[in-house]
Amino acid sequence: MKSTPVKGTADYLPSQTLLRDYMQGVILDTYRAAGFERILTPAIEHMENLEKSDGGDNLNLMFKILKRGEKLEKALAAGDESQLADLGLRYDLTLPLSRFYAANRARLGNPFKCIQIDKSYRAERPQKGRMREFVQCDIDILGSESPLCELELIATTAAALQKLDIGRFTIKLNDRRLLKACLAACGVADEQMDTVCVSLDKWDKIGGEGVMAELAGKGIAEEACAALQKLLDGERTLDAVAAVCGENEVVQRTRKLLADVQVLAAGGYDVEFDLLLVRGQGYYTGTVFEIQSNKFRGSIGGGGRYDGLVGKFTGENVPAVGFSIGFERIFAILQEQGCEIPGRARRIAVLCSEDEAVPAMQKAAALRTGGDSVGVYIRPKKLGKLLNRLEEQGFDGYLVYGEGDQPRLFAERQN
Repeated sequence: MKSTPVKGTADYLPSQTLLRDYMQGVILDTYRAAGFERILTPAIEHMENLEKSDGGDNLNLMFKILKRGEKLEKALAAGDESQLADLGLRYDLTLPLSRFYAANRARLGNPFKCIQIDKSYRAERPQKGRMREFVQCDIDILGSESPLCELELIATTAAALQKLDIGRFTIKLNDRRLLKACLAACGVADEQMDTVCVSLDKWDKIGGEGVMAELAGKGIAEEACAALQKLLDGERTLDAVAAVCGENEVVQRTRKLLADVQVLAAGGYDVEFDLLLVRGQGYYTGTVFEIQSNKFRGSIGGGGRYDGLVGKFTGENVPAVGFSIGFERIFAILQEQGCEIPGRARRIAVLCSEDEAVPAMQKAAALRTGGDSVGVYIRPKKLGKLLNRLEEQGFDGYLVYGEGDQPRLFAERQN
């Protein structure tokens, strides 16, 4: 049997799990302090829901679950591969939230301010910071069209990242309606808008030439590609966008959101407009945002408004907007920085013989009342190897039962 985890997944040592627990605790506490409520949803979703979710390229990365028993036999006999699976693993937390809201909205607040911290799954090509099984930390607001929702999500997410001390970061903002207005001005047909947006989202990964080649492969008119190339090679400021599509309501709303976020940032992080910010999911309908670390390359969070997704379940238009923190990427950053968890309890080992187990456990319980994390272990004849191992595992000290009342700290032993 194989002892290694499946490629694209990971085992985590106690010290790594401690950091992950700390991160999730900071994020959850920050979200709850801002008035958001946590829910839990299953990792398994109906395949019909997943396939109709407008998830962009993520639909090609789904883990599908085969039908069972007679249903699978019938599907195999029919020879139609699309009928082999009836369930799948969620690729993000937005679709499950939309289904959850549709089923439970009569019992939820309006607007509903929601927290989700859970695992999602994509058949990615594994690389640093990109896993097949990964944790997402989402906050969403459903039931309100107010720009206050975007402002609150951005400010709350930024507050969580500042508490995690990942260094300076930049929040990028755009609105898909602005991008689509620019695409229309370049001659892109309405039915091609979504597929063009998906390609533009890859600009930072494959460059302008790669995007244009992909658009040509999708059958986008040569004249439209040329006009789009000219637009994107110029200044991609909000003023430049306004010059193309006018000082309309969406431009004004985006201007105000940028200004308001900058006020709330108070110089603690950077804020900028980015016309090429698309976000790959097809379900985004308006404002989109992303966070990038100024020190470490790549996105560490993103989200946007998805007003049409809940309506796929309810048949009614329900405004919704969300922001997701890239937990795995931030975990990798904090590990690289050698993050020390602030306020961590001291880890102490109480060592005893078999006959001393009961009083040693009583002593451990007494030490815990002072805030220490204390475990009891059998004392070997030679302490050296055990003490070295304890120190390697992150223990701060030890107490040999019957040889004093207070723990001996490894830091003091080294001095």
